[in-house]
Amino acid sequence: MAVVASPVLSAQSRLREWLSARHSLLSEALVVVGLYATYELARGLVAGDSVEAEHHARRVVALERSLHVFVEGDVQRFAHHVPAVVTLLGGAYLTMHLTISAGVLLWLHRRRPAGFAFARTALLLASALALIGYLVYPTAPPRLAGIGIADTISNRSIDLDHGLVSFVYNPYAAVPSMHIGYALIIAATVVTQVRSSIVRVLALLYPLVVLLVIVATGNHFFFDAAAGAAVAVVAAAVAVVLTRGSASTELVTLPQRSAAAPERRAA
Repeated sequence: MAVVASPVLSAQSRLREWLSARHSLLSEALVVVGLYATYELARGLVAGDSVEAEHHARRVVALERSLHVFVEGDVQRFAHHVPAVVTLLGGAYLTMHLTISAGVLLWLHRRRPAGFAFARTALLLASALALIGYLVYPTAPPRLAGIGIADTISNRSIDLDHGLVSFVYNPYAAVPSMHIGYALIIAATVVTQVRSSIVRVLALLYPLVVLLVIVATGNHFFFDAAAGAAVAVVAAAVAVVLTRGSASTELVTLPQRSAAAPERRAA
């Protein structure tokens, strides 16, 4: 039994050792970009049945109504009354999620290495957990649920539901919302890594801005956001355990052979 278990334990130990360290920027970029691309591809391929997804959306609406929090339509109507806000929020939905997450990871890697391993590991774990949700509970976003909420992003140049974008974008992968999941992990990491009160306040406001973006554009219910928050908490808790006690301030690189080693062996 020990012979069988040993390789598994060894693999787990190596994985934990890798996750708890900060590697070269190129190594980290290759791993993170590769795994995120795999996540997006898998997310796009997990194309749930539209009838089932719409049924789940109606159940979400019923739940929110019972809790008196079904106000997505009110949020969108309010946004429409403010000039240029809808266009601004649409652009934010398409770009802010990845650019801020990638920017913070780069900043952590260069300036706050003690927080990098946690953030990277938590984001990867959250993405993996989210795929389970997309597979188990495909849900139509508000804009496709037939509840009077409009699609404020798709236009002549961008269509979230057709063409090349739709190949990797699955509209029914709405629960949990990883816009919120990522935002909470990023915010929590920044808050623990900076001393500036202004930066901390901005970090705490970031998830709230993301919440406004995803709801006002008709892409998520508040329920989706709550599910994303739950995923972020679980992922963060596991990441803390996996990266605990790591010497993450040191850059881990592949060991190089000493030039003098062959001479000693020849002697």
